[in-house]
Amino acid sequence: MTMTEKIFSRASEKSQVNPGDNVWINVDVLMTHDACGPGCIGVFKKEFGDDAKVWDREKIVIIADHYIFTSDERANRNLNFVRDFCIEQGIKYFYDITDRSDFKANPDYKGVCHVALAQEGHCRPGEVMIGTDSHTCTAGAFGQFATGVGNTDAAFGFETGKVLLKIIGEISVSGATYKAMEFVGSTIESLTMEERMTLCNMVVEAGGKNSVIPADATTFKYLEDRTSVPYEPVYSDDQARFVAEYRIDASKLEPVVAKPHSPDNRALARECKDVKTDRVYIGSCTGGKTEDFLAAAKVFLASGEKVKVPTFLVPATQKVWMDLYTLPVPGSGGKTCSQIFEAAGCDTPTSPSCGACLGGPRDVCVSTTNRNFPGRMGHTEGQIYLASPYTAAASALTGFVTDPREFLR
Repeated sequence: MTMTEKIFSRASEKSQVNPGDNVWINVDVLMTHDACGPGCIGVFKKEFGDDAKVWDREKIVIIADHYIFTSDERANRNLNFVRDFCIEQGIKYFYDITDRSDFKANPDYKGVCHVALAQEGHCRPGEVMIGTDSHTCTAGAFGQFATGVGNTDAAFGFETGKVLLKIIGEISVSGATYKAMEFVGSTIESLTMEERMTLCNMVVEAGGKNSVIPADATTFKYLEDRTSVPYEPVYSDDQARFVAEYRIDASKLEPVVAKPHSPDNRALARECKDVKTDRVYIGSCTGGKTEDFLAAAKVFLASGEKVKVPTFLVPATQKVWMDLYTLPVPGSGGKTCSQIFEAAGCDTPTSPSCGACLGGPRDVCVSTTNRNFPGRMGHTEGQIYLASPYTAAASALTGFVTDPREFLR
């Protein structure tokens, strides 16, 4: 069996599962947030009653990250709704913002769910995670089956701790629709956990149901101080069957961007050098981790110049925000990211949140987020170019989409 099939086998308490099977899966972690939580809770109460109790208050994780740091009454209503539910149910892992008097994050606030889940030790090899957010697949970096589900499925999970899934294998012929994508090889083994999370995060943009990377020493080291829950990693058998295998020579890869209006509208960064940009955005669950900001700082440091367009920095979590002010950037003589960003003329890093990933300006923007559909970052006429932190930083320095190798040679 493949890794995903083995995880399903354990979670369904079956000795063997096969492509095409429908199985009830025991859930290890169920995540929702302030954006989808109210809808999920509404279905839960409607179907199971106002007095219904969740199946396990220690396996549900609720995070405030989407509609926060705002005085909008409807956004605050969402947060109040999930807060009341967590108090009522005694949810152990409710990562609240708690103090909204000045709309700044308090020290206990976590940040964007997909990064916070990893940092708080909820991503464990061999387990099953479902979440009411399509980028839940990020957790596949830990050798965990992780996928996004709808509010109704999550509400059923609240009550039973189970979810009905079809074994990955019966697939369409286009893209990665409903496929499990497994990443292996020397390049994957050389990646840090944050780099692996970025890779798995984007699988849903190819239509993938989930992604997995075999747990190894890098995984175990990351988890050492983050969880005391025992876990059991699984690995694909040598004889495991896959729909297709692709071999990529990483040494031949070049910086790329995704042009408007789809993540698969790929082009080399150097081919877009005439595209003038109005602003640059570095943040989100995809590009707002500590290593993403270190990458951007490396470009700014190598350049020594100031940005030519407004450059916004939104760390994914409170820990990342702290890292920007405390961790020295390699080769900088002890300077932190925040010092380098300030010298380059970037905006001051904001409090952690999903930020403009789910709403922004009517502009041409180079962004480290994960989607560039019309209206995704705000106005339907916005032109969003998805890029790595390296490319985003280089583009900020020139005012045009720029291959970062121009500054890093």
